Amino acid sequence: MGKIPMATRNRRRLFSSLFIGIVLFWNLQAAFLFIVTPSPYISSFQLEGFSGKVLVQGFGILFLMWNIPYVFAFWNPLQNRLSLIEANLMQLIGLVGETLLQSSLPPGEAILRATAARFILFDGIGLLLLLLALWISRPFKSHSS
Repeated sequence: MGKIPMATRNRRRLFSSLFIGIVLFWNLQAAFLFIVTPSPYISSFQLEGFSGKVLVQGFGILFLMWNIPYVFAFWNPLQNRLSLIEANLMQLIGLVGETLLQSSLPPGEAILRATAARFILFDGIGLLLLLLALWISRPFKSHSS
């Protein structure tokens, strides 16, 4: 193993952080929207009233909690590679879980199917970006003699 040239290391960190940052931004945006303005999202979960508002806000709080590894990975994906791996695994679990949930819904549940489809798309694109960041930030191998 050789030493990574500083310019290469900086580019790898920058591009990895960029891809992680996109996913982190989407996740945090959803979290804050669910917490601050839950009303528009209540019906997409077939909820209503005060309990629906509180449940959607709870989803937002969970989104914030789930993003802790993403923050550390974003800060420095080369040094915090474990956080990036964790973020990838979390994103994969979300994608697989939402896909399984959607497949278990009866055909007549159009609203819940549409909500699940949005989460599947969101997590699928996020997983691709995080996998790209993981690949870019992989350990450097030098071919020096």
